[in-house]
Amino acid sequence: MNPDRIKQSLEKMTAYFEANPQRAIAADKPATATIESGLRVKALGPKGESMITDMPPGIGGDNTAPTPGWFLRAALANCDATMIALRAAQLGMELTTLEVTVVSDSDSRGLISDESNIPAGPLGFQVTVRIDAKGAATGELQDLVRWAENHSPVGDALRRAVPVTVTVTVMTGEPAAS
Repeated sequence: MNPDRIKQSLEKMTAYFEANPQRAIAADKPATATIESGLRVKALGPKGESMITDMPPGIGGDNTAPTPGWFLRAALANCDATMIALRAAQLGMELTTLEVTVVSDSDSRGLISDESNIPAGPLGFQVTVRIDAKGAATGELQDLVRWAENHSPVGDALRRAVPVTVTVTVMTGEPAAS
């Protein structure tokens, strides 16, 4: 990791958005998922990015890839680690250790139950950060992690009620029931 390059890039980006605040809001890249077979699903991005998921045999999958829930935890861990490294570079800190672990608990009945009181998603997340930096005091590192947690896009999306809209296009060609 080159902290100087990260810091210079952030300074340039900050100056650009201060001069052009209307450019700060933009559409994120889409992810489009299709079934490969059974419960194995492949998501593709506009530049060929891909992610494959599957479910465990107990729910009918073949366990050939991680579950979508694992990717959610991995996204949070990666995003938090990225924001910690980004902030450390901004502050001129040289990280010597950085490890972010995310675990969660879920009620599997939420995947199949018609009961609205059982959530399909995680009941909560626990984030554990192991961190050290040359010459940094414990309080400085704790402040660094708190700042990163408050600026983590994935963490923010999980903590805040983000609106989700769903549009359904039926491809059967059958006329709608009246």
